[in-house]
Amino acid sequence: MSLTSANRFELLQMAESVAQEKNIDRGIVLEAMEESMAKAARMRYGQELDIRAKYNKETGDLTMQRVRTVVEEVENLSTEMTLEDAQKINPEYQLGSEHIEELPPVGVDQLDRINIQVAKQVIHRKVREAEMEKQYEEFKDKKGQIIVGTVKGVEQGNIIVELSIGETMIHRTQKISHENPEKGTRIRAYVTDVDQESRGPQVKLSRTANEFMRELFRSEVPEFYDGTIDIKCIARDPGSRAKIAVVSYDASIDPVGACVGMRGSRVQTVVNELQGERVDVIPWTENAFEFVTYALQPAKVSKGILDEQGNPTTIVVPDDQLSLAIGRRGQNVRLARSLTGLDIEIVTETYEREQRQEIMNQRQKLFMEAIDVDETFAHLLVTEGFDSIDYLAECTIDELLTLNGIDEAIAEELQSRAQNYVAKENEEILAEARRYGLKDDLAEFEGLTPKMLLELVKNEITTLEDFATLADWELSGGYNEIGGKQVWEKGLLEDFNINAEDALYLITSARVSIGWMKPEDIQAIYGEEDTEAESDQGAAEES
Repeated sequence: MSLTSANRFELLQMAESVAQEKNIDRGIVLEAMEESMAKAARMRYGQELDIRAKYNKETGDLTMQRVRTVVEEVENLSTEMTLEDAQKINPEYQLGSEHIEELPPVGVDQLDRINIQVAKQVIHRKVREAEMEKQYEEFKDKKGQIIVGTVKGVEQGNIIVELSIGETMIHRTQKISHENPEKGTRIRAYVTDVDQESRGPQVKLSRTANEFMRELFRSEVPEFYDGTIDIKCIARDPGSRAKIAVVSYDASIDPVGACVGMRGSRVQTVVNELQGERVDVIPWTENAFEFVTYALQPAKVSKGILDEQGNPTTIVVPDDQLSLAIGRRGQNVRLARSLTGLDIEIVTETYEREQRQEIMNQRQKLFMEAIDVDETFAHLLVTEGFDSIDYLAECTIDELLTLNGIDEAIAEELQSRAQNYVAKENEEILAEARRYGLKDDLAEFEGLTPKMLLELVKNEITTLEDFATLADWELSGGYNEIGGKQVWEKGLLEDFNINAEDALYLITSARVSIGWMKPEDIQAIYGEEDTEAESDQGAAEES
């Protein structure tokens, strides 16, 4: 049975009024009313019943229906019925069919006699859910953008911000430390996330995020929008100082100049927004050493000491530039490390020179003691690039003959002494490695020196199977991202100049030896390189 025309008119008016007031779709309000009417009907006819309210949007009728499901075995008489009973009503009913009975309506004018408060609560809840969904849909696409709000106050260091959807806050960890905006002022912030929660969409804001600075520059520098320039990376000490690295994809445009602007106008706008945060704009380059040099500005760099991957690990600066390179409380070098992702060390020219001399002195002393030569001869070997007894033992006689004052007899004697020293040292090292648990299969594996074996067993790699389980970077070293920074993790055999390719070959060879891989698997890995090498060699011979 349907509502009377008077009740129907009242229902439509109520839906229209709430929809306009809350600025939501009328259909959502009507759904809320359907639920509230169904709940009111259950209070009248029985809470255990499955009662549904149906609103016909075409006719405006609202009907009440009791629904029972056809089942094989009835467990709840209020909501279920047997197939036999159902087919007495309608022979076409099957298991799973729903038998619908129309009930006398509960009109809007009757709600106060049942429980008008309950109905209001249902409508309020449904309308609130619709409001929150609308607000979420409105704001979810603002993630990654800058929005503007009004400051309502500051509580316990948190900035309370009024937005169109209600209040949110800039947490004290996400605001610039010394800023304390006045109530009623406009404030800009970066939307880091929009969460859909039971109490409504929660807009998370930040003024310390690197992305906030990125978007501020994008709003000031038109060249960003056409893709001419780009910000590659940012490092910030919010409210104090920042460094940004920019690149241009058009040789005619200077990316630094574009970001700084005429007489610094563009960068100054960003600085003002960030409460005086000083911004260093530097050019980005793929050359790691050049990039670090730019990142350490305004300090001047003399040179860098690079690792095998060409990344600087130690930066040498003039003695009078050390404090400038490090910066107040280490700020300059800290920002440079964050910007480049490299864990660089800053040393002075004097310190680097003393360290280099100390290394030379140690090598001289080693040669004097190991092969029984005087200081002058040891100095000659070191200055000519002989950095270890191993190298002297393995080099060719011709290499030694290039040294001033060395004839063949002396060269052979030097190498003989070096080889004897190395052989004795290797015996001692192997004996020590066995005390650590070195097994024969690893000791006999070709490609690993006694010193390498000792380093491995000290790290609990005692068998060939242990060795075969390693990854190449665990031997050679490699970069891993930790806390957003590229950090070099030292390899077990890094000190022995084992690169990633050598490490991979050793590990795959070990896997072949224990049967984890087939010999042709190695060929599959290196075959392409060998084929290219043979092709190059053939082309050279033809030419």
